[in-house]
Amino acid sequence: MSNKVLIIDDDADFAEAITVLLDAKGYSVVYARDGGEGCRMAKSEDPDIILLDVMMSQRTEGFDVARRLHEDAVLKNIPVIMITGIRSDMNLPFAFEPNGEWLNVKALLEKPVKSEVLLKTVEQHIRK
Repeated sequence: MSNKVLIIDDDADFAEAITVLLDAKGYSVVYARDGGEGCRMAKSEDPDIILLDVMMSQRTEGFDVARRLHEDAVLKNIPVIMITGIRSDMNLPFAFEPNGEWLNVKALLEKPVKSEVLLKTVEQHIRK
């Protein structure tokens, strides 16, 4: 049985490209278009890892979703990799760093993310 990846991202083209990449490497991929759907799918699909965008219907939606996932007793053990273009989109002079409190994710990758970087990060953090 292959590892399951849940992508939560409102950019369907980006999600499709990542799905093709992950599928070619033997992962099973499911996709949610927003944070609410993503949280519901995390419960129903029990993914081995979640790839989470930040800016969806709200600019900070991904940060809110990451906190909701971490606060849920069942979902908090699913590793989350945040993939975002928020720094360049908002021209922020600083980077976000994962931590155990405010941003409880395993890694934070900047869009556009290189395929080999994404695959290595997924392999490093996926539940086995």
